[in-house]
Amino acid sequence: MSFSDVKPSPTVGSSAKPAVFVDGASGTTGLGINERLRLQNDVVVKSIAEEKRKDAGAKRALMEEVDLVILCLPDDAAKETVALIDSMGTAAPRVLDASTAFRVASDWAYGFPELAPDQADKIRTARKVSNPGCYPTGAIALLRPLVDAGVLPADYPITVNAVSGYSGGGKSMIASFEDGTAPAFELYGLGFEHKHVPEMQLYSRLTRRPIFVPSVGNYRQGMLVSVPLQLETLPGNPGAADLHDALAKRYAGSRYVSVMPLENEAAKSGRIEPEALNETNRLELYVFASDKHHQAVLVARLDNLGKGASGAAVQNMRLMLGLAEA
Repeated sequence: MSFSDVKPSPTVGSSAKPAVFVDGASGTTGLGINERLRLQNDVVVKSIAEEKRKDAGAKRALMEEVDLVILCLPDDAAKETVALIDSMGTAAPRVLDASTAFRVASDWAYGFPELAPDQADKIRTARKVSNPGCYPTGAIALLRPLVDAGVLPADYPITVNAVSGYSGGGKSMIASFEDGTAPAFELYGLGFEHKHVPEMQLYSRLTRRPIFVPSVGNYRQGMLVSVPLQLETLPGNPGAADLHDALAKRYAGSRYVSVMPLENEAAKSGRIEPEALNETNRLELYVFASDKHHQAVLVARLDNLGKGASGAAVQNMRLMLGLAEA
């Protein structure tokens, strides 16, 4: 089914408000999306009775009434719902999926509008959009502009280190931290098979698989993603200004992504904490470098529940529905 076969969303300026169904609204991402939607008056949010949530017929009938479905489901359930949507023909709504099921699928648009100059337009016209993972959002934001600019070779051996609050770890992890049984800090994903690595590699345009070392701290939300670089191993031995310029050019004029000045409070103190952007859809990018040692660390700071999940979903939703940025 082509995009032209799908029912169009209301056009900007029409009297009808676009309708949205958040499937899986009781999870962390779904709750965050609904909280953000309550603050907006240009979208109608439809819901399904709890007892009918797994009723395919009831779900199909509801989806026929909406312009966009946002899926906040486990991967297998997301695949089942997308199969149902695909079977609906011209009555099918557009779909925005927050699971990992379709993030590297070639027929889905990747929902990081700042990825490339034309990415927002791809999201606007796509029938299916995959919402990015929280860790990949930070890593890709740092790496893709440098690869595109030729500052960073695509086959460079990249290591991505990251720490997140526990709210992104699912119900069991959240419960263990909130009841005091979890450790203060831990590394995880040490089997080298973390589900975020494929999208991190693909959309950063890396030809060599990166090493990804995630960790979780005993705080609710907020994230730091860092990439260390040995500058003398890069073509032309770039300095901090070269790295910063490549990032600044990519995100010039961006509403949600900010490339922070080389001289900033974190650089002066030698410290940066993860919670400063909580409850926002903002993403901050930093370049910390030493000319003396020819080393640098790139850092992305974001809310894992904001730009890393619900905030990004609402940003993508508004693009897909032709609504102004909120």
